[in-house]
Amino acid sequence: MVDLATRRSASPSPHKASPNLVEMNWDPITRIVGSLGIFTKIDFENRQVAECHSTSSIFRGYSIFMKGKDPRDSHFITSRICGICGDNHATCSVYAQNMAYGIKPPPLADWIINLGEAAEYMFDHNIFQDNLVGVDFCEQMVKETNPSVWVKAQRTPARNSDAHGYRTIADIMTALNPFSGEFYRETLIVSRYTREMFSLMEGRHVHPSTLYPGGVGTVPSNQLFTEYLTRLVRYAEFMKKCVPLHDDLFDFFYEALPGYEEVGRRRILLGCWGAFQDPNHCDYNYKHMTDWGRKMFVTPGVVVDGKLVTTDLVDINLQIRILRGQSYYDDWDNCETFVKTDPLGNPVDQKHPWNQTTIPRPQKRDFDKNYSWVMCPRWLDKSSGDHLPLDTGGGAFARLFSTALAGLVDMNGYVKATGDSVKINLPKTALKPAVEFEWKVPKWSNAIERDRARTYFQAYCAAAAYYFLEQAFSEIQAGRTKTFTPFEVPDEAIGCGFHEAVRGVLSHHLVIKDKKIANYHPYPPTPWNATPRDDFGTPGPYEDAVQNTPIFEENGPDKFKGIDIMRAVRSFDPCLPCGVHMYVGGGKTVKTTHSPMFGASRKPSP
Repeated sequence: MVDLATRRSASPSPHKASPNLVEMNWDPITRIVGSLGIFTKIDFENRQVAECHSTSSIFRGYSIFMKGKDPRDSHFITSRICGICGDNHATCSVYAQNMAYGIKPPPLADWIINLGEAAEYMFDHNIFQDNLVGVDFCEQMVKETNPSVWVKAQRTPARNSDAHGYRTIADIMTALNPFSGEFYRETLIVSRYTREMFSLMEGRHVHPSTLYPGGVGTVPSNQLFTEYLTRLVRYAEFMKKCVPLHDDLFDFFYEALPGYEEVGRRRILLGCWGAFQDPNHCDYNYKHMTDWGRKMFVTPGVVVDGKLVTTDLVDINLQIRILRGQSYYDDWDNCETFVKTDPLGNPVDQKHPWNQTTIPRPQKRDFDKNYSWVMCPRWLDKSSGDHLPLDTGGGAFARLFSTALAGLVDMNGYVKATGDSVKINLPKTALKPAVEFEWKVPKWSNAIERDRARTYFQAYCAAAAYYFLEQAFSEIQAGRTKTFTPFEVPDEAIGCGFHEAVRGVLSHHLVIKDKKIANYHPYPPTPWNATPRDDFGTPGPYEDAVQNTPIFEENGPDKFKGIDIMRAVRSFDPCLPCGVHMYVGGGKTVKTTHSPMFGASRKPSP
């Protein structure tokens, strides 16, 4: 039974019928792979978002044009789903192919992939956190939206100033100003050498050129891994500054704005599909997936109301349901059933990705009917019968939450899950001593904690990369330099890959018939986070997190920038936001701004 006093309501706001509501819509909040629109009704009298709809206006169609392709091309094709985390798709596709072809790569190949994916997390979380999300907390933004908070920031000492070098919270905010801020510019440099780390392992960023089913084409050597290590040490030193800086900034918002924990808060419903395979246990065989899934260096899991309900990848897989909801598609109940049972003999539902048939039905947007090209991925909770709208918390939040509660991960002291926290140890670097950080399971799933987790997971990946390097060096020193296992494409097969994209859960489901792709469905994190209302009227995570969010911004409707709403949405990391258009009521454009300078003073649009 859910304690209703401790969760956010997912039901429509009681303010809906109020005559004092103001419609404010941000459309598009564009992303690398499409566009996101947030449509709200705001009760300025009660300082609260009364209603929210999330919509995507672009149809991609990968599940349609993948049919009939050679399955060996699937990782090259699906990496183009995204221009910023394409390697995550390629990796996940390779995992699915390994299962379908019945092959296990040599251990060194998996360590190389782990190192590449760790670098991707370090790169992407860094650039999003401090060059995009960070702008929402910078001096210029805070001055424009909450002048009183800026005054407090100038008077508030930074508790960890000895670690990051900024005396006050205002100094941190100033350092985050786009292009002029010292820390903002430093993180741009970090994004360069973390991409170099990635390219050393996977050949090219962001569409890998050396990643294949059966292994990698990367030529391993002591020099290769040393090149990676020199950059990793530099990154570890940066994280020793970055983690305490963000802790100071996020803690300040709780203190300066009592009640800010409600911004972006929703019921704790989290999904993590796991990351970083352990080649000593993973054979990519579905029948063994429960066991090798629990050996992953980020533990897969589903968290319901703060409790870890499963870490079993087979269970996670079988309970995935794709609902049509209020999206622009027809149902597929009477279409072909591609997979009736999984390799263990468990029945597979028609709403499962293995059996989904994509039937687009373009139509006019109507919030009372259908309004988005995003379907409604849900996870069926067998204990309650509920189709849960899991979110990823922007990726890092769900990964840390699941890993912490499971208590399974222990990377020789570099990273250790304790059951209620994750301890992260970074060794001595050029100018800083060894440091231990501890991410503790928070009380809330909200905007601030999603953002905080993103920083801690960067440190997690740095520590994990040290461990992966040790394993890779050991393979080289033992003369085990093989990185590829030959294979044949079977006439018929199924496979599934589970991984974590930067922003969260990622699955690829593959069906092969006559050596060709008969069905293929990739489900990245944003379709989970950005869903419209589902078949049961349940809002998607963006909608739920924004709806009922309190408004702390000091501007009225005429100059309203929606900073609290933007912080709530961006905390999920909905890919690269680059433009926002604001409307009030009947489509009148009040202001057009451009991110990452969102909130900057611009001339009103005509």
